[in-house]
Amino acid sequence: MKKCYIPSDYSNPLSVYETQCAIEFIKHNFQKNLCSALNLLRVSAPLFVEEASGLNDNLNGYERPVSFDVPDVGTEAQVVHSLAKWKRYALDRYDFRPGKGLVTDMNAIRRDEVVDNIHSVYVDQWDWEKVITRETRNLDTLKDVVQRIVNAVYVTCETLKIEYPQLSVTLPREVLFVTTQELEDRFPELTTAAARETAFHRENRDKAIFLMQIGGALRSGKPHDGRAPDYDDWSLNGDILFWNDVLDRSFEVSSMGIRVDSASLDAQLTISGCDNRRELPFHRALLNDELPLTIGGGIGQSRLCMLLLGCCHIGEVQSSVWDAETVATCSDAGVKLL
Repeated sequence: MKKCYIPSDYSNPLSVYETQCAIEFIKHNFQKNLCSALNLLRVSAPLFVEEASGLNDNLNGYERPVSFDVPDVGTEAQVVHSLAKWKRYALDRYDFRPGKGLVTDMNAIRRDEVVDNIHSVYVDQWDWEKVITRETRNLDTLKDVVQRIVNAVYVTCETLKIEYPQLSVTLPREVLFVTTQELEDRFPELTTAAARETAFHRENRDKAIFLMQIGGALRSGKPHDGRAPDYDDWSLNGDILFWNDVLDRSFEVSSMGIRVDSASLDAQLTISGCDNRRELPFHRALLNDELPLTIGGGIGQSRLCMLLLGCCHIGEVQSSVWDAETVATCSDAGVKLL
């Protein structure tokens, strides 16, 4: 299968210069809308962390972080995969209280990513995290936050079209909540997560989808998709998906969830065969109930720009590196990669 697909009738309605202006418009307005919806404060965040801290996101467990030595400090550092763990430390250190949270620009390098229309080795996202209480650590809170994020996306889209009337993307406000097990039961013949998501979303393309409970094994014995065991609670997490008309598929914009407490971390480390992480500082703090209970996630900046601008390739909204076949395919179709 080719890595790069350009729809036969595709053309970007904006020039490269207009696209750059629109990206700035989206990033400014969406962050403002998100902060207002979730009561978030923007903070500064690291590009890299110490390897020994255990703070880096292990993603699916096989991705290799970009590492380098820092001779003057005498340590090894890793470029972050995400800030899922760092944010909980920050909320505690910066004295955030329940109902308040933080958001930051997260830039990462995922060297082992398989690049295609929607994946790049460069990842940029709004990484956010919010303190909750034991009483609000539940499904109702999760659903409420999801709806608030979808509303923020919708408002940003509608505001963008006032500024750029040549854009025609229309997004829903309504969210349909469904579990990964329900998808497997509905489409037992489909063997990949992407195929099940797109098949279900094709039937419900007038809604945003929140696909819940990602990480644990389904009745088939396999998880819908991989999730690290030490940030999301697999029973209280999920992905926000919008239907992408340009690519004719379901399109993930955010991965998020209520984070692990000591009990769910303990169980998920054992299930994943990651008991060796228990002695890392972050994991010890969580197991000893020394960090706040939180909900959080990442919202892809380039993904959101792709969706709102109606672009068919992520390289139209971010600068990265691409294989020769992708460059040639885009060039032949008149698609300008940044």
